Amino acid sequence: MFDSLAEKLNRTLKKLTGRGRLTEANVQEALKEVRLALLEADVNYKVVKKLVSDIRERAVGQNVLESLTPGQQIVKIVNEELTRLMGETRAGLELVGRTPHAVMLVGLQGSGKTTTAAKLARHLRKQGRHPYLVPADIYRPAAVDQLIKLGLQIDVPVYPTEAGQRPEKICIDALAGAGKQGADVLIIDTAGRLHIDETLMAELETIKSRVYPTEILLVADAMTGQDAVTVARNFDERLDISGVILTKMEGDARGGAALSIKAITGKPIKFVGVGEKLNALEPFHPDRMASQILGMGDILSLIEKAQDEFDEKEARNLEKRLRRSEFDLEDFRSQLKQMKRLGSLDEILGMIPGMGKFKKMGNLKPNERELIKVEAIINSMTAEERRRHKIINASRRRRIAMGSGTTVQDVNRLLKNFVQTKKMMERFTKKGGLEIPSFLG
Repeated sequence: MFDSLAEKLNRTLKKLTGRGRLTEANVQEALKEVRLALLEADVNYKVVKKLVSDIRERAVGQNVLESLTPGQQIVKIVNEELTRLMGETRAGLELVGRTPHAVMLVGLQGSGKTTTAAKLARHLRKQGRHPYLVPADIYRPAAVDQLIKLGLQIDVPVYPTEAGQRPEKICIDALAGAGKQGADVLIIDTAGRLHIDETLMAELETIKSRVYPTEILLVADAMTGQDAVTVARNFDERLDISGVILTKMEGDARGGAALSIKAITGKPIKFVGVGEKLNALEPFHPDRMASQILGMGDILSLIEKAQDEFDEKEARNLEKRLRRSEFDLEDFRSQLKQMKRLGSLDEILGMIPGMGKFKKMGNLKPNERELIKVEAIINSMTAEERRRHKIINASRRRRIAMGSGTTVQDVNRLLKNFVQTKKMMERFTKKGGLEIPSFLG
């Protein structure tokens, strides 16, 4: 999402880090470019003005200009100010005290409330909570059915909303019946409109007055830029929202909403939606987002994604097989599948420190199609061929290529790369250098 902004900021800050000595004049010149990059990213102009002013005040100080590494210090200042702008610390859900808690999701139609409700339920369940999904959008066709289907996918109960029920009655009855479901958190999917109107706000205010929600979260589409900030401000004025969930952060939006919402409304971004899958909801960490924007990566989020998606038992079995030199194409395919659950290779590269600037280089840009081709080739092999790759002779290679829709050259390339990978992993294992990462153990 922040690729364009990150590229411009990095180009500007690199000019400063390359200088032996900084002056107030060249710092001012660089900050003009920073200001322009932020405005082009659709960051609120008042927010940009304050941010650049704060950076300038710190950057032109004697302790920076006379430092041995003034450029690096300015990068550090920009990083700290971006973090402060977005809220400094992670703001989680405050689900304390008497249960069940009610969490209202509000927002305009098309922002992704219904899918976000299911994503949030999945997230809370992994945290040890017992969520209960409540379909309170009685206006959008199939909204109730959609939430019921999503609930089945993640094995979370859904309140059986019936035709003709009023939204506030649905929420009151769901709250009263939460105990029978063993639920401690109600996630209420409310109705939206194409734009904010009095009817919508009155309905939401009625629900709020009846269920006393612990959290009121605005679900806003990050692709709408400054419009998302305006929507957040309007909802906050009427409902006193407790936080924001930004959706479609994986898209090519310019990022202005993420950088502006906290400064304009005073309310934190609590989660971000980074894809369509039900596991594509992540806690929002201002410091990590600032690091990503400046091309420093986000290794902590990558570790957490791996911890969430990788199977610890499978990882330990793989380690044992590697130590016994038993790593085969079945294991290779299994690792590919687990990697795919982490997200796109482009996204993973962006989280690795120092790799963000290489993502767009032609020779390093990840080719997702190649991974699909590799998996298709392995799937075309017999179980025996996957276990014993050395038996794959010329006729077998032709059959595998035909079955996978690839060429014999593709099959040859895969087998050659597999053998090299296997040798490298065995060499590390024999030297005692291969260990299960700490986040799996």
